[in-house]
Amino acid sequence: MKNSGSLRYAIALSLAATLLVGCGQAEQQQPPQRAPEVGVYTVESRSLALTAELPGRTSAYRVAEVRPQVTGILQERLFTEGAEVEKGQQLYQIDPRTYEANLARAQANLKTTENLAKRYERLLSTNAVSQQQYDDAMAAWTQARTAVDVAHIDMQYTKVLSPISGRIGRSAVTEGALVTNGQPQALATVTQLDPIYVDINAPVTRMLELQRDWESGRLQAVGEDPAVTLQLEDGSPYPLPGVLKFSEVTVDPSTGAVTLRAEFPNPDLKLLPGMFVRAQLQEGVRDNAILVPQQAVFRDTRGEANVWVIAEDGTAQQREVETLRTVGNTWLIGAGLQDGEQVVTEGLQLLRNGMQTVPVPASNVTLMTEFGQSATRPAN
Repeated sequence: MKNSGSLRYAIALSLAATLLVGCGQAEQQQPPQRAPEVGVYTVESRSLALTAELPGRTSAYRVAEVRPQVTGILQERLFTEGAEVEKGQQLYQIDPRTYEANLARAQANLKTTENLAKRYERLLSTNAVSQQQYDDAMAAWTQARTAVDVAHIDMQYTKVLSPISGRIGRSAVTEGALVTNGQPQALATVTQLDPIYVDINAPVTRMLELQRDWESGRLQAVGEDPAVTLQLEDGSPYPLPGVLKFSEVTVDPSTGAVTLRAEFPNPDLKLLPGMFVRAQLQEGVRDNAILVPQQAVFRDTRGEANVWVIAEDGTAQQREVETLRTVGNTWLIGAGLQDGEQVVTEGLQLLRNGMQTVPVPASNVTLMTEFGQSATRPAN
């Protein structure tokens, strides 16, 4: 019995030794892990013109409501509704007969007072009339001249003229209607559409941020009248650039926005008052701007922006960065990256801090600093 137990113990030791030898051989036969291959983009600082896209609405350059200056019956309409009219062009004719009679009466009165004033002037030298009589006659002559001038003006006002050049709308009255001086209803409206204004709403917080950037030198102003471009409501670009003219001095308390006004040429009348547009406004030029592809940036558990940076020795390092804004399909970086560093855009899910990697030029990077422009693939 004793010998049997010793035999079993010896067999067990032999099997254990065999297993240990097999495990050691398996560990020795397992090939070493290869460093993962990751696609990288090399960061390059550049001079970048920044633009802001803001909503806006078009408004007419000039609007003139045509109203009568005298009372009378409308005899004739002399324009085609919806047509272009010139400044000074006659639009309506009001019955002038009453005003012709008033003018003739004023002219007759002027002749009488003139003759009387001249007669008194001759008689004054012989003291045949008093100084008071002479002064009254001269005053009556002056009043008569003024009455003739007023009658002439009323006669001119029977011809209703266009106050500006532009496109005229529909007529609110027809022939035979009685129109009165100072009536609230306009006869027609003339609108000047070339050029045309675009009123842009800019958040006051963005305006304050721009002022800080300009004052600190991080952003260089592009001039007193920066260029503005438009995108129409259907998404198509407006072909002609505009110029920013001025900004309001008050903030709308309901929206917290400031209104900026830009002026655009409109020779083909593609822009009509009241249209909704998207305006691209030049904010300034940022020197040494650093852009990284959006696919290189990810968020940690705190919601902070991070990138994977490949060091010179090929090791991966997770680094927190400051993202200022999107520019096309890139992020503008405020802090955390330097010119010439490599960020990972492919294979991010494979990385751990300090892991050895094999960096290769990324195949998934196509930079566009403005949507709609031709894509450019950077050289790595």
